[in-house]
Amino acid sequence: MKSIQFNFVGEALILAIGLFLGGRAIKQGIVQFKELDRTVTAKGLSEKEVKADKATWPLKFKELGNDPAELYENISRDTKIVVSFLKANGLSDAEISLAPPTLVDQQANSYSNEAVRYRYKANCVVTVVSKNVDLIRNLVSKQTELMRQGVTIVGNEYDESSIVNYEFTGLNTIKPEMIAEATKNARKTAERFAEDSDSELGKIRTADQGQFSIESRDQNTPWLKNVRVVTTVIYYLKD
Repeated sequence: MKSIQFNFVGEALILAIGLFLGGRAIKQGIVQFKELDRTVTAKGLSEKEVKADKATWPLKFKELGNDPAELYENISRDTKIVVSFLKANGLSDAEISLAPPTLVDQQANSYSNEAVRYRYKANCVVTVVSKNVDLIRNLVSKQTELMRQGVTIVGNEYDESSIVNYEFTGLNTIKPEMIAEATKNARKTAERFAEDSDSELGKIRTADQGQFSIESRDQNTPWLKNVRVVTTVIYYLKD
């Protein structure tokens, strides 16, 4: 009976020692894992100012009248004047596209009982798409010449469809340089953190290039663009 009890106590003692040592090993394993997993996340910024290389200019004009046939004749005349103006200033046929005119019956759309002086309004758009941004900027400032020839230009700053749209399409040419700069700046930030924490910077664990953004520098110079990217890099830390 005593032998059986002794064996039971011995087995329990061995089990307890085994659990203790196993628990200690597990604890050491977790600590070592966390030490190996010590990381620092750093973000690097790269910004570049570029000039737009594409301009889209919707040149809108209109005619008013009571005779649809006469109205279309006037629109046809205005269109020829506009196209001649654009070509005379250096634009090609490939850069100019014409949209069919739209006719609005103002009498039918009137919400008041007041008589409408001109029943019909014809709208037309000549769209210019060009890589010559400087030329487009110059022509926009000279479009008052069309009004001197009897063309009624429409559109204002609150009508986005009539504003010249400037784009930068050469992102792929500057991407590598900007990503390299952003990554370099991220490493500088990580190195500073490692130095402050009495550590050394290790290898890269993961890196995220981030999204590129292209925005106008300001409202007054929409042909100048700010290109921006933020890269996120996670580095290992070493003692």
